[in-house]
Amino acid sequence: MRITIVNGPNLNLLGKREPEIYGNLSFEEFYKQLVANNEGVDFDYFQSNVEGELINKLQEVGYTSDGIILNAGGYTHTSIAIADVIKAISSPVVEVHLSNIWAREETIRHQSLLSKNCVGVISGFGLRSYQLALAYFLNQ
Repeated sequence: MRITIVNGPNLNLLGKREPEIYGNLSFEEFYKQLVANNEGVDFDYFQSNVEGELINKLQEVGYTSDGIILNAGGYTHTSIAIADVIKAISSPVVEVHLSNIWAREETIRHQSLLSKNCVGVISGFGLRSYQLALAYFLNQ
């Protein structure tokens, strides 16, 4: 099984950025643990702060991955282009968020432009959100 994880802006700062919300573990440390604990899964990981690069990656893997775990960060709330590419590709996408975006400040964060094109949304479980998304794909 091939699973692609795509992370958007500022997720490269995990472990440093607002640890009270996002925790103290970097994504790279978490990713090593995820791979080690899931032998037999072929993982692909990509992170970018640039919207167009995220779109290019989703187009690249969107017909060959068995599942895509996408944390688009702030683009979740603003990117019609990422929503469009999710709709266009055939690989199923699970949208994940570390924090519960509906419990955050009442702003645009309470809206996701991506959700309607994803098979599901997992929000609020920290880095475990990725494990829950992976469990969905493994149990299909």
